[in-house]
Amino acid sequence: MTNFESSVKVIPYSKERVYEKLSDLSNLEKIKDRLPEDKVKDMSFDTLSFSVAPVGQLILKIVERKPCDYIKLETTNSPLPFSLVIQLMSIGEGECNIKITISMEINPFMKAMVQKPLQEGLEKMVEMLSLINY
Repeated sequence: MTNFESSVKVIPYSKERVYEKLSDLSNLEKIKDRLPEDKVKDMSFDTLSFSVAPVGQLILKIVERKPCDYIKLETTNSPLPFSLVIQLMSIGEGECNIKITISMEINPFMKAMVQKPLQEGLEKMVEMLSLINY
């Protein structure tokens, strides 16, 4: 299993408040306009469904939640199956850290091909999640 981790970002809200918003995928519809339209298209939020250039259609569903600590999503449709974990860590009253980790079974050749774009995507995703008004 190979893991790709985003950097850690500070969110000026409690982890309870952030968890409450992120654990219900329908809340993410409010940030749809912040996504780059040339890269991410056709979003829906029953499960998290979107098209990413050049990968194609991805569908993620929440498979595990640990209240206020993490949300784990797994692909139900993806050229490369993976899981994505959004971790929240309290750093003080009304403030928390967020980090995203993607885990996938991938051979060394494919890892070399996807590592850079995947890391860039993770950084954009964690940045976007750190800017939401929770």
